[in-house]
Amino acid sequence: MVETVFAPWEDPNASPLISFKNVTKRFGTFVAIDDLTLDIYEQEFFALLGPSGCGKTTMMRMLAGFENPSEGSMSLSGQDIAGIPPNKRAVNMMFQSYALFPHLSVWENIAFGLRRDGVAKDALSARVDEMLKLTRLEKFARRKPHQISGGQRQRVALARSLAKAPKLLLLDEPLGALDKKLRQDTQFELMDIQEKTGTTFVIVTHDQEEAMTVASRVAVMDEGRIVQVATPQKIYEAPDSIYVADFIGDVNILTGPVKATGAETYTLDFGGAAPVVATSERPFSDGQTGHLAIRPEKIGIHAERPDAPNTVQGKVLDIAYLGNLSTYYVELPNAQIIKAQTANTQRISRRAFTWEDPVWVSWSATAGVLLDQ
Repeated sequence: MVETVFAPWEDPNASPLISFKNVTKRFGTFVAIDDLTLDIYEQEFFALLGPSGCGKTTMMRMLAGFENPSEGSMSLSGQDIAGIPPNKRAVNMMFQSYALFPHLSVWENIAFGLRRDGVAKDALSARVDEMLKLTRLEKFARRKPHQISGGQRQRVALARSLAKAPKLLLLDEPLGALDKKLRQDTQFELMDIQEKTGTTFVIVTHDQEEAMTVASRVAVMDEGRIVQVATPQKIYEAPDSIYVADFIGDVNILTGPVKATGAETYTLDFGGAAPVVATSERPFSDGQTGHLAIRPEKIGIHAERPDAPNTVQGKVLDIAYLGNLSTYYVELPNAQIIKAQTANTQRISRRAFTWEDPVWVSWSATAGVLLDQ
């Protein structure tokens, strides 16, 4: 049996659940969202990723109904939702603070929205029990929020948000208050719950690792604009610009004039001992400035000169030991620093290279992405 890949954005006949068309949002003279066009599909786990002040929370607030666009249109299931109040939308929002009622039990917190909607007693009870089971909170149903952990409170907020079966759930930095280990565990729980319910999730985060883990697609934002929308793998391996390459993960950038040497092959003179070789489907003219983005894990580090298309000698300036990985900061003759990463596969008392060691760094012609901006 062939497994179908979930990629409705590649299907020209698929109708988006959410559609932004030329949306601009101004606060006085400040432009928070600048001419944004974007489609998000049903059952997606979509991440809005960017630094503070890039406009991601404003987008979220517009979807929730707390703000309306200054220009452009915004639709949910084909219906224009500008001007429709938050309580009349099939949208729910989970806040970073969780906003649980401290005087109500976990069960009553989850039941709150259903009770306000006048759901019949039996149906309400069945739905709350279903949400408790989904979020693995059955044992804590009678406890108050202060009697459970931060991770459990986060799950109560999630259960309450999903209880009314919204078409769209908005998550504003939902894991920001959790410690790293719990945050990682909760990311997988979120993915599991999203898959089981089939609800479309839109998450706002500045944590790139979180976005890369949970999302079907990631939109990288900068100053009110979306600079790239793609799957986590494409964002990481094929960024469209230096901004995206630099924002997601660690990267080395070599900059200099480019020269074509064959079909989709180029040399880039970054001021090192010799020009380096790169491949690119993006066309470059001779003499045009190019930026070669190479991830540290794609760069090898050696004591002797290796047989590789791109080799540069340098010396070890710094070492970051991260347990599973070591990152070597290698200073090149032109004073540029290159980061090379190696996996620590064995328990050893002494690392292979140490400070001030002369080393060679190398990478293949296809290891990097040649960018024009």
